[in-house]
Amino acid sequence: MNFTKHWAATLDDYAIDLAWSPDGKFLAAASAAGAVTLCDAAGNVVHQLAGHDNGTNCLAWPPVGGAFLSAIASATAERPDESRDKPAPTLLATGGQDGKVKFWNCEDGTLFCSKFVGDGEGWVEHIAWLPKSPVILAASSSRTLAFLPALKNQYGSSTETPKTITALAYHPHDGRIAAAYFGGVSLWPKEEFSTPLVLPYGNTIHALTWSPDGRWLVAGCQDNAVHLWAPAEDLELHMSGYETKLKELSFSRDSKWLATGGGRDACVWDCTGAGPEGREPLLLPHSARVIAVAFQNQHGLLATGAADGEFCLWSPSRKNPLIAEVKMPAAATKFAWTPDDSLLAVGTEKGSVFVFKIQQ
Repeated sequence: MNFTKHWAATLDDYAIDLAWSPDGKFLAAASAAGAVTLCDAAGNVVHQLAGHDNGTNCLAWPPVGGAFLSAIASATAERPDESRDKPAPTLLATGGQDGKVKFWNCEDGTLFCSKFVGDGEGWVEHIAWLPKSPVILAASSSRTLAFLPALKNQYGSSTETPKTITALAYHPHDGRIAAAYFGGVSLWPKEEFSTPLVLPYGNTIHALTWSPDGRWLVAGCQDNAVHLWAPAEDLELHMSGYETKLKELSFSRDSKWLATGGGRDACVWDCTGAGPEGREPLLLPHSARVIAVAFQNQHGLLATGAADGEFCLWSPSRKNPLIAEVKMPAAATKFAWTPDDSLLAVGTEKGSVFVFKIQQ
């Protein structure tokens, strides 16, 4: 395997979020100061988006496909029959401290539309596109969870949770949305605010993710633990004893491995069969606390980053799992793999973005 630095860019503040578009055409990097930088795969700055007043918190690319493109093209055309001849924009959604979700046209760098979440008084901290949906984005602000169509002059629907929402995650197949807060997780059917399934948990949840096969819903928790539910099996598992609270979670593409932070070792758990509870994890050692983890999208490599600027590539299935080690001038805040795993983008606390090329 060949692993080399490809290019670098500098933001005006801490890299708070980072993601490649589903076609690998754009890398979006949000700084804590509010601006969003769009680069192409070669490192050229394509657009500098204004972002959000007082700061941008999150960004997300929509799913791709004919239904999505047709819906957006129709919405942007003056008349529905014009949509067949009008190219569909590439949209990026961002959420910020101004209480808004903004949808950006990345082809020309313009603001497509902007919507408040709830009363607009709280920060928008979490957004997630509905898998396989044409235009629906879930967004949270304080206790409000909203479904927002990425269409002008349409708002959607919203509901309130018992406490402030701390994480969102969509089921990868059936579209159920999970919203975490102090005291548990509420799980709603696709685009419906009927009575949710409530999964209780007696503490704050900082991170939430589904396994790619949809079996496991996993929470990273304030009480130095990882908690797992398999809702279809009425199964609940718990792994505690971490050094710190848990914010770092990532599944391998085949749902076998769950990587977590929470200390000086990245822990990799085997989630096959009866699940990871009671098993010994694979420990991947670092020189400081692990603060970022990310498996590849199509292959088996895992990127992990520590608070002292060290980041590593691992292959958990190998006898000697360490593939590469890099020392950066600042700690990684976010990892982002291109859809084909050929590039890895790393955002840092000091606003640098490094992009590495991987040839496997």
